[in-house]
Amino acid sequence: MRGTPGAAPVKVIFAGTPDFAAHCLETLLRSRHEVHAVLTQPDRPAGRGLAPFQSPVKRLAMVRGIQFDQPASLKAEGVEQALSRQRPDVIVVAAYGLILPPAVLQIPRYGAVNIHASLLPRWRGAAPIQRALLAGDRETGISIMQMDVGLDTGSVLLQEKIPILEYDTTGILHDRLAELGGKLVVQALNALEAGTVKAIPQSTEGVTYAAKLDKRESRLDWRESAMQLNRRVRAFNPSPGAGARLKGVDLKIWRCSAGAGRGAPGEVLHAGSGGSFVVACGEGAVVLDELQRSGGKRLLASEFLRGFPLSAGERFDA
Repeated sequence: MRGTPGAAPVKVIFAGTPDFAAHCLETLLRSRHEVHAVLTQPDRPAGRGLAPFQSPVKRLAMVRGIQFDQPASLKAEGVEQALSRQRPDVIVVAAYGLILPPAVLQIPRYGAVNIHASLLPRWRGAAPIQRALLAGDRETGISIMQMDVGLDTGSVLLQEKIPILEYDTTGILHDRLAELGGKLVVQALNALEAGTVKAIPQSTEGVTYAAKLDKRESRLDWRESAMQLNRRVRAFNPSPGAGARLKGVDLKIWRCSAGAGRGAPGEVLHAGSGGSFVVACGEGAVVLDELQRSGGKRLLASEFLRGFPLSAGERFDA
């Protein structure tokens, strides 16, 4: 969808923080619309040395020479006035992580639009990609939403679906959705400028919430079915990785597949010839394909077993 020939570009303030937002911002910067300023969260300590970490959006803004600000809150003194002085046509939000107060939502003539990685009203909230994988959803997508004071409750301007494939992880889906989000938000800005956009209120049926992830959820519970364990491994790849413990050693499970087998949950059914590593679950069994010892490298199961010999009948720690 292209804008009206000869029409002025839309003046944008972009608000976002992680890689997902940076991918969307990059696409927006390649469009005819003008990003005049960027909002992103303050630098925070990260890594072993707790050095200040600059968000991917901040780094992109610096490289592209775009004015940026990092308020701790949009309710802070002077923030609303500074945004008003820039007279944006729209605020585009993607995984920003801070609440936009009602007064800020009213500043742009087109309001604020959010690039949300789900098919709203399913998976409103902080972790839609991981929750879709954990739930075994067969499809997901991007919703471009007109923001209001609720949690992802605004009317939908554009929405597009993509299938969730058998081996999709959060990392793979993230990249596909970020690319789609950038494309759709440019289309939405074109439609807003042309006056052709249709805002569709969200259905009151099928509402689910994508609660923020708790690291404890990444721990594998072998009493779950093989299918659910496979979903958990995929949902927590690449971060923080699905955790397990074997012979007192902490492991990360990066890839597995659901299969057949019988045994006590967590029991090693096969670990040997051909590198096959099969573990019993509450229902069925999982074939572990890629693992990592704490402090070690990611290894294929065959490589892992050469340095970590196991026998059938041994069990993962509860």
